[in-house]
This record gives sequence, structure tokens and C-alpha cells, in this order.
Amino acid sequence: MASAHPHIGIDLGGTKIEIIALNDTGDTLYRQRVATPKGSSPDDQYHNILIAIRQLVDNCEQQIGSSATSLGIGIPGAVSLTTGKVKNANTTCLIGKAFEQDLSNALNKTVIIENDANCFALSEAIDGAGRGATCVFGVILGTGVGGAMVLREQLWIGENAIAGEWGHNPLPWPTNQDEPKLECYCGKQGCIETYLSGPGNQRWQNQFFGQHRHSKDWFEFPHLEPATKQAYDLYVDRLARSLAHIINTLDPNVIVLGGGLSNIDSLYIDVPQRWGNYVFSDTVTTQLKQNEFGDSSGVRGAAWLTKSAR
Repeated sequence: MASAHPHIGIDLGGTKIEIIALNDTGDTLYRQRVATPKGSSPDDQYHNILIAIRQLVDNCEQQIGSSATSLGIGIPGAVSLTTGKVKNANTTCLIGKAFEQDLSNALNKTVIIENDANCFALSEAIDGAGRGATCVFGVILGTGVGGAMVLREQLWIGENAIAGEWGHNPLPWPTNQDEPKLECYCGKQGCIETYLSGPGNQRWQNQFFGQHRHSKDWFEFPHLEPATKQAYDLYVDRLARSLAHIINTLDPNVIVLGGGLSNIDSLYIDVPQRWGNYVFSDTVTTQLKQNEFGDSSGVRGAAWLTKSAR
């Protein structure tokens, strides 16, 4: 079914590139995934990525019988407000490139680039777990800890393009049980990410308990042995404290969790029961919800970036 006004988005990752086309009501008109191309050098890979995206967009528009004037794209990095070039990207061939302008020239379209956490939050705010809410805070609990804020279905980027970067604040209300504070790749110690990300939680728990378990193993049957019970309780309390900081600062209607650790069902009961101890209010009505679109949230959010570009 063709749409006169398709929203086309791209999710660019280190291993795959995904494209989606949505109509105005969020129905999927087209979707395709391909492997992220390699190259003999960073410049060669960058050139191949531009070609692959152009081919995906051409195929998409041919299939749906309609073209778009703009394209949204989510990347695991950011565009510098100073230089207009990509920084902090896991797909390292993008770093230092004027990707937005180069892609716009290749496609003859307006291109809107956002961090993948921003795309996740936008997707869930518009027609996912946070739909209908005035203020939605999206949280990524995965390889890293990311976040983004959406107000009235519009991303809040911030003056320095770092709105939502809660993972690189210190863990709030620390106790003796939170020692030792581990080094974070950002150069600081005791960042929220070093406790709540999958690798961070694994590293901290293994060091604290003197064991060698994968992160997910610390959440398997948490009440069957003292170590896993204590590890789970520590994680819940740290997540409750960290999200209470968000509630005290932004007071969102909904907090939506994404990333691999968002699949732990008990968090949605246990964390809200705990965060009232830290929120500066007699009642807390903020809702904690699991994402609705899983790993599709990123590409859907990229497509919704074009909603305000018309």
C-alpha cells in the first residue's frame, strides 16, 4: 500500500543497516536489513556505506511507489554542534565525516541524524509504550547506559546536544555497599554506567563477589542463592536511585526501558516499589514501562524524525 507521505528511517549499526517506511499512522510500508558493508580502509568503508544507504532508499521508494523529501537516520554516535561532523561513533569510519551533508548530497534529500538512544525514545513516545504522555524519558540498559527525553513528541536535544546522558552522572546516594567505584571509559569513577550497564554490572558483581559470571547469569533465579539475591537487590536499588534522580529533575510521565536488561520483567514491579524512598514527593505516579517495539524502536524513531521536517 503506497503512502503519499512516507516517513523513511535508517538505523545504522556496526553490523547491520535497516530501513523502514511508515505511513502517518505508524503502519509499516516497507522494511529491509542488510549487513553493514566493510572496506579496505575507513574511507573505503565510509564510501560503501553511502552507496548501501542510497541503494536501500531507492529500493524502498520503488517498492512503496512514493518518494520522501527527507530521511531520518540513527547512529551510535553524535554530530558535533561545532563542526557538523560525527563524533563518538562506534562505527568508527564515520568519525570526523560530514555524514549528514554527504548523505544529503548522495540522496538529494534533507537528512536528519540523531543518536540511536534519541531515536529509541522518540519511537516509544510517539506510538510505543509512552504514547499519549507529555514527557517521556527513554532509557537504554545494554552495552552502555543511554537516555533521551521527548516533550510533546519532540526530542529535547539540549544546548550541548547531551540531554539524557544520565549514565555519566555519579551513582546517587552512594553507600558503603557501592564500593569500589570502578573506572569508566569517560575518565571518571563511579558513573551510573559502571553499575547498570550489562558489562558494568558484570564487572562490578564479579569483583565484589569474587566470581566469574556473565551479566545475565546474575539475574538467573536471583532468589535461589544468597549471592544472586544480594546482586539483584543491589541492582534494583541502584536503578531505583538513578531513576529517582531523573524523576526529581524532569518529573516525566513515563520512563521506558530498552536494551538487553529491559527484558527482566521483575524490574517493572521492584524498581517503582523502591524509588519512592528517593523521590522528593509524597507520591510517585511516574510509570516505568518496557518498550513496545524492541530492537525496532531505533529504526522507527529514525523514521519519525522526519515528522517535524515537513
